[in-house]
This record gives sequence, structure tokens and C-alpha cells, in this order.
Amino acid sequence: MSIKIKAGIRNVAGKGAARSVRNNKKVPAVIYGDKKAPVAIELDGKEWGELIKKPGLRTKLFEIETPKGTENAMLMDIQYHPVSDTPIHTDFKRIDITKPVGVVVPLELLNAETAKGLKMGGTLNFAVRKVAIVAKVDDIPEKITVDLAALGIGDVVHGSALQLPKGVELGLRQAGLAFVIIGGKMAEEADAAKPAAATAAAAPAKGAKAAPAKAAAAPAKDAKPAAKKK
Repeated sequence: MSIKIKAGIRNVAGKGAARSVRNNKKVPAVIYGDKKAPVAIELDGKEWGELIKKPGLRTKLFEIETPKGTENAMLMDIQYHPVSDTPIHTDFKRIDITKPVGVVVPLELLNAETAKGLKMGGTLNFAVRKVAIVAKVDDIPEKITVDLAALGIGDVVHGSALQLPKGVELGLRQAGLAFVIIGGKMAEEADAAKPAAATAAAAPAKGAKAAPAKAAAAPAKDAKPAAKKK
């Protein structure tokens, strides 16, 4: 579903003009791309400030209505004031809704509390938390999910194993990435390692001399010598 917003046209560019826009409680922005001239616009500061609190905006289609017509675009960047943290500039990129676009979406893990490998004492390594995908804007999912329930110790989820919705493809160099790893040793491996460790601990160090045999007991005090044979 697209997000529809209204924007005014900025006829004057530059830092001074942008400052004037912000003083009027507007947010300066620009729409560029698709082999067309960029268009400088201004957004309502209050409305835009509330809208950007919602998650997943970078995967949404924006229909930006301006006095020069409506632009189909995607949100590319928001600059914030270093002190007040309010938006001070926004970049949009025009898109052709009939063609696939490259975006990045978050990866979400499911059933971590019941994951087989974690219940066996394994450790979770959530190595890569975002996935680069290619899809038409209407097919872009808000997130990609990985179900951990059946994963055991030593299992790895590569990009090639991710379950993607219809119409969605992996971006470049994503197939070989290890997104999720269940680390640790299987119980039988840990048990097998114990006797070996115990044997190694009991063996004398290389080059060490064996301990001398215990000396024969000294004869008891006042004991008579054995009689000689005739």
C-alpha cells in the first residue's frame, strides 16, 4: 500500500532558502532520479515528523502530490538536527512502479525460545540482520523471517535458504552469506572429548623422567641379622 503525502514546490535553493523553509515549520526535501530533473519540495513539518516514526517507510511507495503533478518515489534519506533530533532534510528517489527496485529489509527470527539447537545448549549467532532484495514496489515485504524451531547445533542459514515471497529475489552477493548460525557442540561430541582430555592430563610430560620406585623398607631397629648357612 502506498503512502500519499502533499508537498509544496521550493523555487529557491541553497542553505539560506532551506533555513527559511524550516523557520516556517516546513521540511525541505528533494525528489531526484529516473533521468529527470530534480524537484525541490517542502513538507509539512508536523505531519512529516509524525509519519517518520512509523517503521518500514523505506520499503513503501510514496505518492507525492505537488503543484507540478504526482511523483512516485521511495524514501532514501532523512537528515536530523544534531540537538533537537527533528528532521531537517529528506531525499526521495523517483521509481518506475513497473520495474523491480533494490531495497534492504530487516530479517526477523521466529521461535527462538523453542529452537532445538538452543535448547540443547547451542548459541545463537545472528550474523546478518538485513537482506538486500529486488522486487517491484508492490511486492516488497516489510521483513523476511527465519524459523529457528527445527534448527540444531551446527546448522547455518545462508541467503540461498531464505524463504522469499513471490516476486522477490535476493540481491547481489546475498546467496552465500551466513545470516544465522547455531553454534556449540553436540552432547556426544562433548562427552567424547572428556576421556581424551583426562588421558592427556594423566600422561607425563614429554621428556619427564618416571618417578623412582619406592625404596625398600629399612630393617627394624635392633633386628638380628639372618643366620649364615653352614
